[in-house]
Amino acid sequence: MSIRLVTFALLVGGIGSAALPAAAVEPAPPGAKVYIIWPKSGQIITGGKFWLRMGLRNMGVAPAGIRKPGTGHHHLLIDADLPPAGEPIPNNRNHLHFGSGQTEARIELPPGRHTLQLVLGDADHVPFEPSLVSDRITVIVP
Repeated sequence: MSIRLVTFALLVGGIGSAALPAAAVEPAPPGAKVYIIWPKSGQIITGGKFWLRMGLRNMGVAPAGIRKPGTGHHHLLIDADLPPAGEPIPNNRNHLHFGSGQTEARIELPPGRHTLQLVLGDADHVPFEPSLVSDRITVIVP
């Protein structure tokens, strides 16, 4: 299976960067929520290319490596389960890092049925406690 990011969205903390050592797990601010704005679950993605739009409520977005209370950055899980609690989110074709603080990115998926889910990570790519994850959605590429 081939999954490509069609933009420069992964430059910082992106594909090819080494995982950072685990740090103390940061607490999630009360009322924080991460969500996928677009696509919607069940969306048919003709051609497989689309703009993923990511949302975050009651927190801010900051690039990887920036330690500022109440901030984190997005990670997209494609056809993957949530990573183990307290460990850095893997960085591979099924776990895309948006370490520059992106809130949208051009994604390309191969034909088939795919699940997408966002996880918010701290400066070291470690999920917050409790984990801030979006609903898992399904998209179809004909």
